[in-house]
Amino acid sequence: MNNAPTNSTVTRLVTVLCAVWLTAGALPASAQDASRRYWSDTWRGWHFYEDPEPDGGEGKPAVPPKTVSPAVPVPVHHLKAHELAAFERLQKNVEETRNIAIMQPTEANVRRYMELESQVVERASYFADVAQRVAWATPELDPTLQGRPVGAKALEVFEKQQLTDRSRSIAHLGRDHVLFFFYRADCPYCHAFAPTLEAFQARHGIKVVAIGVDGGPMPGFPDARADNGIATTLKVTQVPAVLLAQPFTGKITPIGFGVLSEAQLLERIALVSTPQSDAMVPGTSRLIGRLSVSP
Repeated sequence: MNNAPTNSTVTRLVTVLCAVWLTAGALPASAQDASRRYWSDTWRGWHFYEDPEPDGGEGKPAVPPKTVSPAVPVPVHHLKAHELAAFERLQKNVEETRNIAIMQPTEANVRRYMELESQVVERASYFADVAQRVAWATPELDPTLQGRPVGAKALEVFEKQQLTDRSRSIAHLGRDHVLFFFYRADCPYCHAFAPTLEAFQARHGIKVVAIGVDGGPMPGFPDARADNGIATTLKVTQVPAVLLAQPFTGKITPIGFGVLSEAQLLERIALVSTPQSDAMVPGTSRLIGRLSVSP
């Protein structure tokens, strides 16, 4: 039996192959690539199926498939605590009840507000009691142990220690600082303040330079000098006035005007002489060049 293909069979096979070839040429590049892969990957078999690549249309980029993000749980700290919600309700209730009582001050409205306010005061009082007991058991949280004591005996010890520390600090400051004392000979407040400054100089070791704005004398300061224009330069318009000066640098810092006590002088001088004092009130101190006053 002759198994050779007939001419008609060969003609049909050639026609099919040409059609496939022409169709492949007319396909887009992506389809051509898929077709080539299909015909070249004979090992996959004739019945292998492969999903086509997503195509956004001719001339359009492919659209990637959408991915569904898993639900993100809400953090616990974002949820409002029960106590906060209750406090907000109470606060709103108090405010609304008070406003109603103000706008319509009937006996029932005022009584309702006062009863609610009494509950708030009771809660606050209980909180204060608990906070006080916590402070008693925790020294670093006890306000009576922080800064200035409140008890009479403890306050006496505190002030005595503070006086000693400040006096020592000012004595060290007196090595290169002086106090300018501006006065007028006809000023009764200046005469009342002069003995305090004289004792302050002797007790704490810082020199007081008395400067008479009117050129008059001042008891207790035999070496007082007449104003040579420095009062105008420092804008001293009221006496008595005390300023802390560092002659070698020309730094001048006001201490105060009027009659001051020794404790006030100690406190103010100690405060303005700290390293961070200029940052507290910028522009308070002035530099006027080297002064001709020797400490």
